[in-house]
Amino acid sequence: MVDVEIVGSGPNGLAAGVVMARAGLSVRVHEAAPTIGGGSRSVELMDRDHLHDFCSAVHPMALASPFFRAFQLSRRIGFAVPEVSFAHPLDGGRAGVAYRSMEQTVAGLGADGEAYRRLLQPLSDREEGILAFTLNHVVRIPKRPEAALRFGLAVLDQGLPTWNRRFRTDEARALVTGVMAHPVGTLPSLTGAGAGLVLNLLAHTVGWPIPVGGSQSIADALALDVRRHGGEIITNSRIETLAEVSDARVVLLDVAPKTFQAMSRGRLPAAYEKALSAFTYGNAACKVDFILSGPVPWTHPELHRAGTAHLGGTREEIAAGEKQVNQGEHPDSPYVLLSQPSSFDPTRAPDGRHTLWTYCHVPRGSTRDMAEAVTAQVERFAPGFRDVVVRSHTTTASELEVYNANYVGGDFSSGAVNLRQIVARPVPSLQPWATPIKGVYLCSQSTPPGPGVHGMAGLNAAKLALRREFGLSVPALGL
Repeated sequence: MVDVEIVGSGPNGLAAGVVMARAGLSVRVHEAAPTIGGGSRSVELMDRDHLHDFCSAVHPMALASPFFRAFQLSRRIGFAVPEVSFAHPLDGGRAGVAYRSMEQTVAGLGADGEAYRRLLQPLSDREEGILAFTLNHVVRIPKRPEAALRFGLAVLDQGLPTWNRRFRTDEARALVTGVMAHPVGTLPSLTGAGAGLVLNLLAHTVGWPIPVGGSQSIADALALDVRRHGGEIITNSRIETLAEVSDARVVLLDVAPKTFQAMSRGRLPAAYEKALSAFTYGNAACKVDFILSGPVPWTHPELHRAGTAHLGGTREEIAAGEKQVNQGEHPDSPYVLLSQPSSFDPTRAPDGRHTLWTYCHVPRGSTRDMAEAVTAQVERFAPGFRDVVVRSHTTTASELEVYNANYVGGDFSSGAVNLRQIVARPVPSLQPWATPIKGVYLCSQSTPPGPGVHGMAGLNAAKLALRREFGLSVPALGL
């Protein structure tokens, strides 16, 4: 018998395991798959020695989230931090480029440079306060109200139909839009602006780092710490019901609400069950991975220096494509999120080869292979791309759910990112990690602060369980 059973070894489940094991409790983590990692797993997908991140690839939160900072992740694994955090190519060889340096970014945006500075500089200057506000539960009084106010004003600036008032050029508008499109949804929107502006401000502080050796290295560092503090991790261990882990004093579930309902087998009160059933899942992604015989032949030279690129054309084109997805259609010109990790981390591919990570947005549950549409979008801004493609592998939205049950219908955010589900994630509550079942807590990205590899949902749930069930506080997490 152990003190704490954890179901799921994604970043949040492992973060919860770190906290609980360091608190001196006996911990057992169950993972249904043969390997740990969940949304931060890396695999040889198509060919030996060619390493692909199966889900997340670029990790601003790995250097910025309060959990990972306390855990000192940057001292445990290596990161490559490109000088160009992200870029957005446009037709005619143009591009908006977000450098680590605010001054370089402003200079490159020309007529819109100062407007960009006025939007982003106040946020980057208040990074810690904004993250403290956005990476916990939103329904509370912020400890740094000025940071929250600045952030709120910026969200209103770019999240309303008046979003074009600030910028005059396609480059600046597209640059900001590409990062706001990370959450799947219509644009403009307050939730898209909020998520995008957090990521955008980090481009000028910690940057957008790429883990050396793949995203798997993040999961492996967390797992190593769990084991060093006496915890046990069991792979190929699928937990179907809560009865299988009922001997523990605390159960932490890194699962989607849909899975929690199935595991509960009628033990949930009717009102809570109804609230969980009202939780909605968003649209999805189709992921396309490539092995290349050379680097992507971008028209704009600064794209070669970017760890991440957003493709899809102008602000208006991206908004139109996202609207199609929201209407249940596959977009004619999809928004493509692209990362080229092997350009910065030579462990990803043999000499002379590259691995390329992409996905595009599609309707939830889609079975369509979007490889041709993605390839055409890359070719649009990198003529000759088809000539360097050695092999590609598609994971459709429906296959994403098979890979990870938390990605319902291929929704990699484990729940729609909208205003209602910022407040009610997964239910309206001041302590949304707690459930009505004694000792059972949710710690997945279906709880605050939502999607991303940040470990904060695991930390928040573990912190609450430590206090309520054991009368303990969060232990020191550093080396």
